[in-house]
Amino acid sequence: MRILYAVPGPMDRKELDRRVAMLRSWAAPGTEVDIVCASEGPASIESMYEEYLSIPAAMKLIYAAQADGYHAAILGCAGDPGLDAAREITDTLLVVGPGQTSFQVAAMLGHRFSVLTIEDSMIASSYELAYKAGVQAKLASVVSVNIPVLELATNRAASMEKIAAAGHLAVERDRADVLVLGCMSMGFLDVAKEIEAAVGVPVVNPSLTGLKVAEALVGSSLMHSKAAFATPPKLKSGKVTDLDDLYIRL
Repeated sequence: MRILYAVPGPMDRKELDRRVAMLRSWAAPGTEVDIVCASEGPASIESMYEEYLSIPAAMKLIYAAQADGYHAAILGCAGDPGLDAAREITDTLLVVGPGQTSFQVAAMLGHRFSVLTIEDSMIASSYELAYKAGVQAKLASVVSVNIPVLELATNRAASMEKIAAAGHLAVERDRADVLVLGCMSMGFLDVAKEIEAAVGVPVVNPSLTGLKVAEALVGSSLMHSKAAFATPPKLKSGKVTDLDDLYIRL
């Protein structure tokens, strides 16, 4: 099984190597995991505008992954930017959104879950993502830790303390019985088990959960529905053969 983790923006090579090493350590025997990042796009995603900026380049990574024979691709952002579009342009490549996946897994693990997100700017979009994932009724709250994405790893201990404090707030104030880390960079801090021990409820890591669900779906021979995510007509008819041909420049 071959899975590609696609980062929807530029990323330092050292960090890419660190993340793929973690993904490979989590992968089941027989699963090959690779990582690639877009050559252009936002440095980090902390707003809907930055999500939309990241989509065109990320879709090219996904489209190329299908041509390269990968079995699944994971969008490397917990906001799932362009997930619907990625599923439209693929018919042999499973595309997993770690945000949607983590929300749905959290909904299976308890009665109410809360999302721990990075900034206040991402609270509204987290509620929207829960609606799209079909689990809005189980969402207790979205709590911001107020740490910019690019600063999460600067002081791991300080970040973990703020994440744990947000988790305590969600559990005690909002009565959440499951927590979701609402950022892939937060997931790659690998703090879920430490937060779980501190707070006392399950903590879903989107970086790990996205991979394991991708493995499970590919292993079950399941693919996203093309009735739900129809191929763009121009691609389906053969009028265009490349994503760039869908975009007109004057």
